[in-house]
Amino acid sequence: MKAILLTRTGDPSVLEYVDMSTPQPGPGEVLVKADTIGVSRPELLVRNGTYAWMPKLPAIPGIEMAGAVAELGAGAPGYAVGDKVYVSARELPQRAGCYAEYIAVPARALFRLDASANLEAAACLSNYQVAYHLLHTATRGAPGRSVLIDGAAGGLGSAAVQLAKIAGMTTIAIVGAPAKVPALQAFGADHVIDASREDVAERVKAVTDVEGVDLILDAAGGAKFASLLAMLAPFGLAVSYGKLVGPLEANLAAALDRGPGYLNSTAVRVFTMHTLDGRPDLRAESMRYLIARLADGAIRPLIHARLPLKDARRAHEMLEARQAIGKVLLKP
Repeated sequence: MKAILLTRTGDPSVLEYVDMSTPQPGPGEVLVKADTIGVSRPELLVRNGTYAWMPKLPAIPGIEMAGAVAELGAGAPGYAVGDKVYVSARELPQRAGCYAEYIAVPARALFRLDASANLEAAACLSNYQVAYHLLHTATRGAPGRSVLIDGAAGGLGSAAVQLAKIAGMTTIAIVGAPAKVPALQAFGADHVIDASREDVAERVKAVTDVEGVDLILDAAGGAKFASLLAMLAPFGLAVSYGKLVGPLEANLAAALDRGPGYLNSTAVRVFTMHTLDGRPDLRAESMRYLIARLADGAIRPLIHARLPLKDARRAHEMLEARQAIGKVLLKP
């Protein structure tokens, strides 16, 4: 089979397109033939060697694929050859293995899809799973009426926009370039703010009648995160789930101790999917919800590009340059 192999860490050039032996499913395992492979930011961290949960090298990177059952190992329960399935490496000991034509995994790492499922849409579900938990788990089930989503043009940000709309929330999307504005408007965001041209705080005031938003989802971190807190409504919550700019800084304490942060009884939460590493029940709950929304047509991912598997380097370059408007997919 063809696969992307990582033997050393570094820039995108370390992603090697190679021939490998097709894995054979062992007892209780299922061999899946990939139709579509999703590309996500954690894979960039694996590639450059900064991910805290690095797989042992050499490794095939990749945390998700959608495809069909190709072969069953002895005693593999509940599946038949040809069944459409989604593979999540979050259900594996190492979050890797999906940048390949085939993968052999324990049956527990699979999620059954409808026979009519769109496999390209299914290959975006890792982003939707994070977005689901940002909206429903990190908020303890009370996300509020409105949400401000930074980085809304990416695969995860756009997934959060769509799930927030499904939840009945007013969505305010922040993007970083003019070209991304019409894409998010067409995707269904109620308001889109181009941070490269507009004062985000002033626009939030205008669209919320000065009240502010109930929830902020931020992937950037750094010193900027503290400035977002003034945009929250009373009892609002800001969730930091990434460090694209850098770690949260000491100015956050000051922002919470005085001014709007203090007067509005603001709450802050940091979030990582790794909090759910020991909660397969919560991961399964979110996947059941998402697969049902995929089946009824509510989930329609924003897809930026479909690239051949051999062009995985280009996919990583797109994400690092923040060129993507939506999800980048690989096709074996």
